[in-house]
Amino acid sequence: MPPDLDLRLVRYFTVVAERLSFARAAEELRVAQPSLSRQIRRLEDTLGVRLLERTSQGSRLTAAGAAFLPQAQRLLHAARQAVSTARAAAPARAITIGYADDLVITPAVRDLRHRHPDAHVRTSHLGSPDAGALLDRRVDALVIRTPLPIPADDLDVTVLRAESRVLLVPATHRLAGKESVTAADIAGESLVGCTGMDAAWTDFWRLEPRPDGNPAPLGPALAEAYEDKLEAVADGAVALVPAGDRRFSLRPGLTAVPVDDIEPCHVVVATRAADPNPLVAEFVTSATNLLGDRHARLT
Repeated sequence: MPPDLDLRLVRYFTVVAERLSFARAAEELRVAQPSLSRQIRRLEDTLGVRLLERTSQGSRLTAAGAAFLPQAQRLLHAARQAVSTARAAAPARAITIGYADDLVITPAVRDLRHRHPDAHVRTSHLGSPDAGALLDRRVDALVIRTPLPIPADDLDVTVLRAESRVLLVPATHRLAGKESVTAADIAGESLVGCTGMDAAWTDFWRLEPRPDGNPAPLGPALAEAYEDKLEAVADGAVALVPAGDRRFSLRPGLTAVPVDDIEPCHVVVATRAADPNPLVAEFVTSATNLLGDRHARLT
């Protein structure tokens, strides 16, 4: 009767065999070298053959080790496939919910956990530039503002609420004391742009093109993150920001002025189209009921 193989020991062997170095393998596996050597000896004892030999230049495979390596690699691959197949066939009971920037999703997450106490519900805070986590399957749902900084072709997007955009200026700016302004009032202003974002996203927040069709004037201020945008405004620049994002209120010397005649952004929940995980649809329901207009004060 063939011996029972411990897959953990088989994996340890393949890493050593592929690196031909106990030191590098131990570092990759995050185990101590003496412990790794003992585990390899356990595997050799189970098989009844010597798999590796230490030399002054490192390690080398014995004839038995060279013959065993491809079989071990196939065994580990088959084990991973078996796990994936089993998980895919089982009803999904786990979900990771992403939320961007300052948005709060606690009521919807709490409701989902209450309605599905046996489910594993994780949350993951992201910045807008990290929205690709949804496409990469690192999160299963994402609460974020539009325009989306990722392609929406294969996404289902549910609008939760609208948020107006406001002009953020330093307190000494000529428009700081206004009750509101129009797009015409800021036609000559160079709004802070963001680097590394989708063109549609950047154009939306730079009001590009301006309502009269002219291109937005270029300026020296660029920001990689929202906090950098606030720093640029504190230094004399101006920018459009969501009215609902109150992080700017923590910075002294900044003033938000409503802009009357430009379209708002929207807070949405985005998911991968036709996602079979039933918890995804359940979270969209919770978000719609608890994060929508009825539960958010719009400014």
